[in-house]
Amino acid sequence: MHFRPGSFCCGVTLCFLFGGSAAGQAQKAAIQITADLSDAPRKLFHAEVELPVTAGPLTLTTPKWIPGHHAPFGRADSITGVAFTANGHALEWRRDDVDLYQFHLTIPTGVTSLHAHLDCIVTANVSQKTAVLDWETLLIYPANTPVREIAIQPSLIVPAGWGVGTALSPTVGGAYPVPASGGVTHFAATNVEQLQDSPILTGAYFREFVLAPEISPKHFIDVAADVPEDSNLRPAVLDELANLVREADALYRSHHYRDYHFLLTLSDAATGERTLEHGQSSENGFAEQTFSDDIQVLPDASAMPHEYTHSWNGKYRRPVGLYQPDFATPQQGALLWVYEGLTQYLGDLLTARCGLMSPAQYRDVLAMSAAYLDNTPGRLWRSTEDTAIAASLLRSGNVPWYNWRRGQDYYSDGELIWLDADTLIRKMSNNQKTLDDFVRIFLGQGGNTGPLIIPYKFDEVVRDLNRVVAYDWATFLHERIDKINPHADLAGIERSGYKLIYTDKPNATEASLAGKDVAYFTSTDEHGVNAWYSIGMILSGEGGIVDVRWNGAAEKAKLVPGSKILAVNGQAYSGDSLRAAIRDAKGKTEPIRLIVQLDGFVSSPEIDYHDGERYPSLERIDGTPAYLDDITKPLTNSQTAQPRP
Repeated sequence: MHFRPGSFCCGVTLCFLFGGSAAGQAQKAAIQITADLSDAPRKLFHAEVELPVTAGPLTLTTPKWIPGHHAPFGRADSITGVAFTANGHALEWRRDDVDLYQFHLTIPTGVTSLHAHLDCIVTANVSQKTAVLDWETLLIYPANTPVREIAIQPSLIVPAGWGVGTALSPTVGGAYPVPASGGVTHFAATNVEQLQDSPILTGAYFREFVLAPEISPKHFIDVAADVPEDSNLRPAVLDELANLVREADALYRSHHYRDYHFLLTLSDAATGERTLEHGQSSENGFAEQTFSDDIQVLPDASAMPHEYTHSWNGKYRRPVGLYQPDFATPQQGALLWVYEGLTQYLGDLLTARCGLMSPAQYRDVLAMSAAYLDNTPGRLWRSTEDTAIAASLLRSGNVPWYNWRRGQDYYSDGELIWLDADTLIRKMSNNQKTLDDFVRIFLGQGGNTGPLIIPYKFDEVVRDLNRVVAYDWATFLHERIDKINPHADLAGIERSGYKLIYTDKPNATEASLAGKDVAYFTSTDEHGVNAWYSIGMILSGEGGIVDVRWNGAAEKAKLVPGSKILAVNGQAYSGDSLRAAIRDAKGKTEPIRLIVQLDGFVSSPEIDYHDGERYPSLERIDGTPAYLDDITKPLTNSQTAQPRP
């Protein structure tokens, strides 16, 4: 999952699991499931499922824990129209009184096949012209059996004329990727674990492009959009995505998929949290105009490199606590700083190496991220490890006092820690070894494989780092992850030849992103104000206080998230008037005077701040090795993407 502080991305997730003694002998035959998306424009999916069974009791359950979400995101509330029949007769079922995800029914004597029908109310990732099917919304299968051991044969129906993108392999016959009108697309048999990990993208305006055709296995980007012109991506974007494939190939030097599909939805109507990793594909949902020009791309530039990297780190190699044999057992997130933090680091450097972001933009974004982490007071009580262990409690962003609570900082904190490790390896080896070498060992175990999951523990991370450069890596990681650290790990930035500074104007990238929903530490809309590093507030365009930095100047003046500033120094509020007040107070003794409304009451707080505007940037340290420049340097030569005939 790609993380931007304060925003989280996932799809609608729910499914059924069958279990109990009746299913024990039935696993040799494959479940047959047909997903019908004909009603996707009406926010409904349907499924017809045939399950091999034997007589006796069955327990059905919907999953709580879907890989990639790091939280119990099961959505049993969205399933409806459930009906079970055997030999044409309806069977009764009852929900469990304690575990509300479980259902019970009894299979009559002589019955060998159970038919299940269900509908799913889909509230995200669908529009009148596009839809994404996460298979767990429709799956039905036996419980108490490892999902990788349950065979399943999937089929698909989509609205007439809609194209289909997926990593599933279609069987011989039929039109694909645009099925025949009213036809059923059949896919090769797989298992429940892999089916859940193989979403479907479909849409009326659909195109599929081949990326970097010289790289094996094959890579595609499948695009579905609300309007036809959006599905025809600009050549420059296709070139950059093709370069992403080439750079990943050069970095990882292994693949753990048969083919890879970037599934891209471009829609203003298909709302929801819309990026998620899979082993052989990734879900990427953005606004219609995201790829229309370079500025529109920038806020989401690292999303696809991040999710793509998860194919190696998170899907193929996965922490033992985050890999469970089913979708009911709770996941344990202590190593999310590897799963997500290392992915954040690798995904961002691939973004720069492939051209989706320039090296200068990479440095600017790194400065913004590092500054926010370094000015997060919640570090005084919560370790980075605890943000990982408590990940399922921290999914919501932009909550009041977010900075005092801390969010899923294992993403961005992890990125800084892995930068620290990379630059340390470079320094100790005279720039002859890099974190790339660790990645090829750690993520390349077994060489080229199909879609597999190889779990790991902390000790393996340490062992493989030592295979690159001998060092006390266990202590290095424990000190940065497990302990309370009031400040962010800036050692990697400084060792890389740069230092974090604050200036009175936003860096070039932050300025270009003003008004974009790019990160928690930037403006919330085009008229918003990011005064986080000065008075300690982030405000919306109408003067709404999004958050207040704990122990900052605004917090000391008793300002509260959710308040609205009505006036600044006697003038009606505007972003410009607040910024001017911050500038005018520099070097003076007079406070900044506000009129603020909260819960129907008005107050007049005064902010005692006199250091002017402050915005983060990276500054080159003269006479030091520029490791950061080396880190973002491409490993390959750029070429050209090719559209599918």
